[in-house]
Amino acid sequence: MPELTSYAVVFAVSGLVTVVATPVVRRLAIRLGAVVPPDERMVHEQPTPTLGGIAMLVGMLAGFAVALAMPEFDSVFARSSELLGIVLASVVILLVGVIDDLREISAPAKTAGMVLAGSILSFAGVALLVLRVPFFDLFLLSPDWSALLTVLWVVGMANAINLIDGLDGLAAGIVAIAAGTFFLYALRLADEGVVLQNNPAPLVAIIAVGICVGFLPHNFHPARIFMGDGGALLLGVLMAASTMSVGGRTAEPFSGQAFFFFAPIFIPLFILGVPILDTILAILRRTLGRRSLAGADKEHLHHRLMRLGHGQRRSVLIMWAWTALLSGFVLYPTYTGEGDAIVPIGVGGLGLILYTVFHPGVREKTPAKAAAPAEERGTEQAQRS
Repeated sequence: MPELTSYAVVFAVSGLVTVVATPVVRRLAIRLGAVVPPDERMVHEQPTPTLGGIAMLVGMLAGFAVALAMPEFDSVFARSSELLGIVLASVVILLVGVIDDLREISAPAKTAGMVLAGSILSFAGVALLVLRVPFFDLFLLSPDWSALLTVLWVVGMANAINLIDGLDGLAAGIVAIAAGTFFLYALRLADEGVVLQNNPAPLVAIIAVGICVGFLPHNFHPARIFMGDGGALLLGVLMAASTMSVGGRTAEPFSGQAFFFFAPIFIPLFILGVPILDTILAILRRTLGRRSLAGADKEHLHHRLMRLGHGQRRSVLIMWAWTALLSGFVLYPTYTGEGDAIVPIGVGGLGLILYTVFHPGVREKTPAKAAAPAEERGTEQAQRS
């Protein structure tokens, strides 16, 4: 297993290259006319260039290149088909997103691109091989089921990141926290022999952290550039690849997995709880409202935070803090070997708070109740006069 200093070098290179490449891509976006104007569906007030995902891809390629040049990662690159598959899938999904940023494509076409990226990962060996279903047993997946679930995992993860990308710096910050958490989690499992030492998950995760941190100085409010669908889908593929490399390959129990029914594949669902919850709510909301699942609205969690009176920066920081808190629930028992029994209670409490704060009824009924006494007072005053 490479030392932490080796991963730090990869992180620094991917981050610095992204920082330097982003202004170049911004000028390119302006020249191509890839600028997002403000409208009723958007929260930004100034026309803003997009295509930031291209700079993130450049940073990702730089991270892989420097790792390839370091002897410490020789064992990881010995499984070259996996890393090559991750690079190819990343390029494919970025192209799909960039095309959508330049000229909007249909939802089926975009989904087809995600399916293609997931298929590339599956053929390269980055796939779900085992699956433990809560309250049931461990399943060794057949090649057909492995390919299907791998593609579904990629599509779900990419959509989750894409949907949460609604405020300046929100998606980049959440993925940086989530990928950093999964990096530490994967290292812990590798140190304990639960996963192989040459598992590519830590390398992929730390590169994801690097490109997000490198992009944030240009993307935090007020954003000078957006990552666009290309960047969001790229981050989704990287998160899907790293989580499948760990969660889909081990069935060994380890402290910190108890509250996930010893199924590490559920851990990324927990770390990315905010965007995944937002995705589920969006699907339910649009299905019940008989609207297109691909249609945009202003009912996402970050929009509700802003309606509660928080500005863009504060809303983003709250969502970051929530992701960090969920990540802490994963790392604490994994590194201490205790606290498994406490975690479900804490998770339930956090879920109750989240429901109470964001439930539409709380927000919609309160103004109505406040308006009723005012109307009554107005009627009484009219009667007196």
